[in-house]
Amino acid sequence: MSLSRRKLITAAAVGGTVAALGMPAGRAEERVLGSGEFRSLVSRRYNRRFVAQPAKIYVPTSAEEVRSAVARAVGAGAGIAARSGGHCFDNFVDNAQTRSIIDLGRLNAVRWDERHRAFSVDAGADIGTVYHALHRWGVTVPGGICLGVGMGGHVCGGGYGPLSRRYGLVADHLAGVEVVTVDADGTAKVVVATKDGPDHELWWAHTGGGGGNFGVVTRFLLRSPESDGSDPERALPKPPGSMLSARLILPITTEDSFVRLLGNYLGFFERHSAPGDEFAGLYAPLMIRTTGTGAADMLILLDAETPDARTRFDEFVDTVSDGVFPPGILTPVTRLSYPDTLDQVYYAKGVNTTRVKVKAAYLRKAYSPEQLRIFYRYLTDLRFLGESQLEFLPFGGAINAVTADATAMPARDSFMKMMIHASWRLPFDDERYLRWARSMYRDVHADTGGVPVPNEAYGGSYINYPDPDLADPAWNTSGLPWHAFYYGDNYRRLLRVKADADPRNVFQHRLSIGRPDW
Repeated sequence: MSLSRRKLITAAAVGGTVAALGMPAGRAEERVLGSGEFRSLVSRRYNRRFVAQPAKIYVPTSAEEVRSAVARAVGAGAGIAARSGGHCFDNFVDNAQTRSIIDLGRLNAVRWDERHRAFSVDAGADIGTVYHALHRWGVTVPGGICLGVGMGGHVCGGGYGPLSRRYGLVADHLAGVEVVTVDADGTAKVVVATKDGPDHELWWAHTGGGGGNFGVVTRFLLRSPESDGSDPERALPKPPGSMLSARLILPITTEDSFVRLLGNYLGFFERHSAPGDEFAGLYAPLMIRTTGTGAADMLILLDAETPDARTRFDEFVDTVSDGVFPPGILTPVTRLSYPDTLDQVYYAKGVNTTRVKVKAAYLRKAYSPEQLRIFYRYLTDLRFLGESQLEFLPFGGAINAVTADATAMPARDSFMKMMIHASWRLPFDDERYLRWARSMYRDVHADTGGVPVPNEAYGGSYINYPDPDLADPAWNTSGLPWHAFYYGDNYRRLLRVKADADPRNVFQHRLSIGRPDW
């Protein structure tokens, strides 16, 4: 069976196998797959807490095949979810209500689209594939550091990474989106929504409105706002010619040292968060594991073509290390080309085998010493040794040069993301680790109802790090509804787009546009 045909894989077991149906030209021809192939598609997910129970999995290779898959699922009354890279942190795809999964893994092409004068990037392509494909034209997008993440959800949530402080979000370079939507009468159709053309509002909703809300995205059209699209080599940002990188390992042994390190680190990025700052080419995510001592691991990346790059690199290391004891260990600083940095320094594609809970916040101001001490006490609790970690991810710079309503993602005045990434192996530990993550988050934000209420200190949260607890009054006592944290004042506009693009509410999940406030 040709891969260019539309395929449907069903879970109807026959003698321990599953059936696969190809459906060219209106006829069905059946072949039998081993049960392992179906299970492999079902299990293509990040968070092992959740398992999908689909009756059918579609593996389309074109937008028309996606449209047909959506139409069949709607006709059957089956709950639909689309999967790109399979990296959703929560159960937006993997839940009992999802009876039809549209797996976009075979929609993974990257090409120049002459008609739209933009790069056409399929929603199933992973970030690493996109970086290397675009580099043939000498351009890139400011996407994530995890190369295995799929573009489908990444772009729809805004998309950020090591180059975002210089070039903004991926969504800031979105010129259009091709998406399969469903009309009020149940008809599925392919829509191309562009920034400067038809269906502008549907385009806007995909610049941070989150995946799985309006339809199934099949491809993105990427072109920077300042480009007219006449030359693909000028249509997107130029990547650095080379980058400096190293790791700073800090074996923190005391609470005071922990507070000093994070105070130094957060203070530095708060001071250097303006668009065009001299350190805009610096990205240094900090991860602190639950080792019983709060050991910190910082990856440092800096555009090597920045004036006085090595001097700036050393200045940053000295600033964050000041007064921290014992002193950190800096690995040798290397200078690699951009493609080699992608292959050797960015996080390689892999398979997660743990159960996960994430909670996040945008910071407009650094956490207080008292809040940092709360983090320390939770991270050093010997009952939770293992694979969980606290992460800080630099933000700001060029991201903050865009107004809050220019895209659906409104966080345009923050300098940092905080993420609690709880991770464990065994199902019977679920409640214990969930309470650990939830309690830490609640206690750190105790003054604002246990959540990062958008105010002078916080900027809400990031929809690509979804947390259904924000819609639970047991954990969000602020009185502010969940959508205020992700979308702010943009939510009313997103509701209008949802009503127009998905009037039957076909596309929904635990934090989908239009769901109840609580």
